[in-house]
Amino acid sequence: MTAMRTLTATEIAALQVLGNSAEEWSQIRVAEDFRPEQLLRSHFEGMVEIASGARVIRSRVRNYRIGAGSLVESVTALECRHRSAFGNGVGVATMNECGGRTVRIFDTMSAQVAYVMAVYRHRPQTIAALERMIDAHAESRSAEIGDVGRNCRIVGARFIREVRIGNDVEIDGASALENATLCNGVRIGVDVKAYDFIAAEGARIGNGSIVERCFVGESCILDKGFSAAESLFFANSHCENGEAASIFAGPYTVSHHKSSLLIAGMFSFFNAGSGSNQSNHLFKSGAVHQSVHLRGCKFASGAYIMSPALEGAFTMVMGHHSYHHDTSAFPYSYLIEKEGRSHLMPGSNLTSYGAVRDIEKWPARDRRTVRRDVIDFAEYNPYVTGAMIEAVNILHTLQEQDPDAAVYTYNKTLIRSASLQRGLKLYNRAIVAALGALLDRGESNPRYDGTGRWADLAGQYITHRAVTEILDAVDRGELAGLPAIDNRFRVFDVHYDDYAHSWAMDVYTALLGHTPTAAEMNEAIAAGHNAHAAMRRTTDADRDRDSSLDMAVSYGLDDDRDEVRREDYFAVRGLK
Repeated sequence: MTAMRTLTATEIAALQVLGNSAEEWSQIRVAEDFRPEQLLRSHFEGMVEIASGARVIRSRVRNYRIGAGSLVESVTALECRHRSAFGNGVGVATMNECGGRTVRIFDTMSAQVAYVMAVYRHRPQTIAALERMIDAHAESRSAEIGDVGRNCRIVGARFIREVRIGNDVEIDGASALENATLCNGVRIGVDVKAYDFIAAEGARIGNGSIVERCFVGESCILDKGFSAAESLFFANSHCENGEAASIFAGPYTVSHHKSSLLIAGMFSFFNAGSGSNQSNHLFKSGAVHQSVHLRGCKFASGAYIMSPALEGAFTMVMGHHSYHHDTSAFPYSYLIEKEGRSHLMPGSNLTSYGAVRDIEKWPARDRRTVRRDVIDFAEYNPYVTGAMIEAVNILHTLQEQDPDAAVYTYNKTLIRSASLQRGLKLYNRAIVAALGALLDRGESNPRYDGTGRWADLAGQYITHRAVTEILDAVDRGELAGLPAIDNRFRVFDVHYDDYAHSWAMDVYTALLGHTPTAAEMNEAIAAGHNAHAAMRRTTDADRDRDSSLDMAVSYGLDDDRDEVRREDYFAVRGLK
């Protein structure tokens, strides 16, 4: 804010003529270039500051600074009634309704820090250190006066209480906003009711949505009456119509249907079909159970999961599943219901063009400008490839235990023999493609040791070793602030290719039994390119089937000629 001054007697008289009133005019401070015409038929209480070009029209304002060029019009109450941290430090009972994974939100929170807070509860010293940092951050944000940033537009709202508002924010017709921070570029729409929350840069909450104790991450959208409580949403998530309760929604979590419920679980790059549902208690100990749907999972219409449960990355779930499965070792699978049982089809999603389309569309749909969350989009990566290698080992073990079995049992699921055989072929081809791609980028550098197990930390592929090193540094007090922790995650991401190359070299060396020669490296890379091309031919054929004229039923509705049906179909689908 620029230098402020008190009002002159002449200005006060002019303001009163314009229908304005104040509890105490001496507490109203204005910019040097203030003109009485900036305020019209409004009432001011406590300390109020009006910056250059700011306007207040037919509103009541109490203890607020109004930034340069901002408009406050027809607002029942814009007020800061007491000292507030504006949503910073609010506890959100994510993933588990009973609160065992409570994350204290703050206005610069990254998905990675939130993931650690939610998932690493077995490290109480780390959690305590992080909570102390969040407490300090919340205290630094605390004030008795609220702020409206520059070039904001706040029109037709009812009650805005203890809300810190960043620059270029629009609030149009909201019903109630309380104890919150709206970061730069946030949009809040008609009839929104939101309490104890933070909306990160570029987030949108609109059209009657109800939000309570939530973090709405960068460029997220909650719209069309969506209801969310005790939940975290990270970059580019988009939820409409339905409901979320106690979820950790990693990047690109999508739910568009009125009948869908996301509850007590973790999601990431996720898509919920209509009627998707989960239940998180068994009427014994209460709502204590949770489910995790790893990156890229999709629920078909009517899919149901009884928690606890866990699906591998890029799994398509169809039907009802109530046996508490764990298929985390089987990425790119179908989990389908047959005769009341959960059947696993390992690797089947590797042949689907839908999976390819998803992986390609996410980077193109990244709306962020700040990019606080670290997100890795790589199709071929150590995390999923490592799971596929584990899947191959498990399938071989099952086969060796009973070579003649028609159906195998694994973690509460059934795998038919034919599905097992097909899964081995699909996974082996994908592993070749992945290893080739990973060996073909990055460099061998002992500084970047990517060997061992990898994790997916809410969108970031990272080694378990690196995560442990970061958290150990937190415990020792070497990373004394939240920005320093985020920076460590970012430093790993900068060198991701080298870490991934290191992991692939280690795996390839183990397969060969010796360090690969230059010729063997070239052979592996070429084999990877060939395997990738073969996989693309399969998924392209799947796309072609989906785009064939066999799918043109109901097109060319008012004409019996095939050529009209074809032209209508191609025009609508954007095909040639």
